[in-house]
Parts: sequence; structure tokens; C-alpha cells
Amino acid sequence: MRAGKLDKKIEIQSFGETVDDYGTVTEGWITFATVRAQVLQSSTEEYLQSAGTTAQTAIVFRVRWRSDILTKHRVAYEGQAFDVKEIKELGRRDGLDLRCIATGG
Repeated sequence: MRAGKLDKKIEIQSFGETVDDYGTVTEGWITFATVRAQVLQSSTEEYLQSAGTTAQTAIVFRVRWRSDILTKHRVAYEGQAFDVKEIKELGRRDGLDLRCIATGG
């Protein structure tokens, strides 16, 4: 994997609890890794849902291989959050393609 193609910075986030300075526990998305990525594909995909057809933004991020990224995580990129829907391993632990869908909020 060529480092020059990893020209974007993304954050990998997990849902969990945090404690602020006052001891208050809150739930939310916590960044556990900031990595370099290549944006391979960005498109609008249509999905059939109960209310009809809806359009969602789909994007594929290529990153160096990591063992700690799961489909329960999400990616933050350019101020938008994307749910990780599929993880595809490239080669023998060379990299990962993260297929993601933009979140609603």
C-alpha cells in the first residue's frame, strides 16, 4: 500500500461512556484512532425501505490493516459520520476497505 495515496485523515469511533471533569457519565461516540485513508468511492445509493426508496451516501475508505476495526464502529470524515457496514481485508494484512453509509444524524 502506497503511503502517498493515503491523503485523507479519518477518525475511527466507538460508542461508549465518558466521564467529564465534574464526574458526570455521558454516552456518545469516542474517537479511538485517527488514521490516514484513501477515499476510493463516494456515491449515492438507493435503498428500499418501508416508506419507499431513500437515497444514502455510500463511501469506501482504504486504510492500513488494523485488527481493532469492527462493523459496530463508525468513521468521521470531513464533519460527517459514516456507519461501517462492511470490512474487506486486502492481501495478507496489507490494508482494509471500509464500506460505509452516511448516518442520519
